[in-house]
Amino acid sequence: MKLIQEKGAPGRKLSLIGPGQVPSVTLRAPLRTQPPALPQVSETEISRHYSALARRCHGVNDGFYPLGSCTMKYNPAVNEEAASLEGFTGVHPLQPAETVQGSLHALAEMEQLLGAITGMDAFTFQPAAGAHGEFTGLLLIKAYHHSRGEGNQRTKIIVPDSAHGTNPASASMAGYTVINIPSAPDGCVDLDALRQAAGPDTAGLMLTNPNTVGLFDRNILEITRIVHEAGGLNYYDGANLNAVMGIVRPGDMGFDVIHLNLHKTFSTPHGGGGPGAGPVGCKSFLAPFLPGMRAVQDANGTWQPQRAEQSIGSVRAFWGNFLVVLKALCYIRMLGRQGIPEAARNAVLNANYMRVGLQDLYQVAYPGTCMHEFVLSLEPLKEHCGVTAMDIAKGLLDHGIHPPTMYFPLIVHEALMIEPTETETKETLDEAIAVLRALYETAQKDPDYLHHAPHHCPIKRPDEVTAARHPVLRWSAPVQD
Repeated sequence: MKLIQEKGAPGRKLSLIGPGQVPSVTLRAPLRTQPPALPQVSETEISRHYSALARRCHGVNDGFYPLGSCTMKYNPAVNEEAASLEGFTGVHPLQPAETVQGSLHALAEMEQLLGAITGMDAFTFQPAAGAHGEFTGLLLIKAYHHSRGEGNQRTKIIVPDSAHGTNPASASMAGYTVINIPSAPDGCVDLDALRQAAGPDTAGLMLTNPNTVGLFDRNILEITRIVHEAGGLNYYDGANLNAVMGIVRPGDMGFDVIHLNLHKTFSTPHGGGGPGAGPVGCKSFLAPFLPGMRAVQDANGTWQPQRAEQSIGSVRAFWGNFLVVLKALCYIRMLGRQGIPEAARNAVLNANYMRVGLQDLYQVAYPGTCMHEFVLSLEPLKEHCGVTAMDIAKGLLDHGIHPPTMYFPLIVHEALMIEPTETETKETLDEAIAVLRALYETAQKDPDYLHHAPHHCPIKRPDEVTAARHPVLRWSAPVQD
């Protein structure tokens, strides 16, 4: 394949020349007649500028990052190196299949590995993030019901009140009516409420297990059975798979379709909007509806892209965020059959270690053994000395610790959700426990100090109420006198 240049107004026309029909790409000639007024700076100044910006940010490489439900684990550099190989970065999605056999083979292997971990039969890698995967999975559910002539009848998706906020949003975007069901006192699904909600109009249930409060629902087989008996399908939100990967499989729990957050569970970077990947897996009866292409081998053993028979179309271009998939593949291959469940067990161990180290001072929302995360309720602290979850979170910033998720899930008042992940050492956990205990003591003795935290960060506490009511959505240069 080569690139040729064709001259002609109003600009240059660049055509990709190669086997098959390839669309031309037209690049407009620049309209600028003079060079742009760019600043003239030295390499030293540029380096210092971006280093200063980096110091104003906080990442996993800077310190403890226990952001609940987000699995902010360390991302090994070898993943980046593998995904940076020229054989992967120098390809084009429209190249003939015989010239990208390695890339197609990698996608097929990743599909096989994810299927083994989740108990699913087929995957699409098109979705770019978790919420995008949710929407895609719901479109599969909708296509399935329409294929059976029940599309107009099954109009409701059941969502627990402890679910991630994207679940009801995705269901609504897919055209469904959302039915919220309450949690039982133990923080898990209320079975009686589920039985009342499930019926002939049920299209499916959206659930994550372990759930948002960090508990594995002991009734999970009964939950999925209730939905199946009503004729609905079960959707697994993979945000919390990090706690159970390699130990139990969503497909064995009774789930029919899932999305995975490769940028959470499988160690690819995320934050700041991306890059992410939310591949969707499904049981074989849903595979005919998958979007995009899958890599399959023909009779000659050559990998070929193949579209599903009744595909819903495409939810993103080509194969999705291909390089993110490669990073996750590298992670899975490195850990292997023994390392994947070991990572999950260590995540659970770390969370319980922190929970026990704090439970004598802070109120644990749901006492007892948790999974990969646990939720504290700071409501007693707020009532006693006026210190809120926000105050404690801001206080953590002064100690180089990124705050946990605040005020979520909504079923826990003054919530702090802590997820240490498996990549943190005991020394780091001990330090974090000591900081949280010290902040508790500060709340008793000098609550006003925490009301104004952080005191030592580049940016002090912003006016979040004004920011929410009057957001600045567009940057503008300062007016010059």
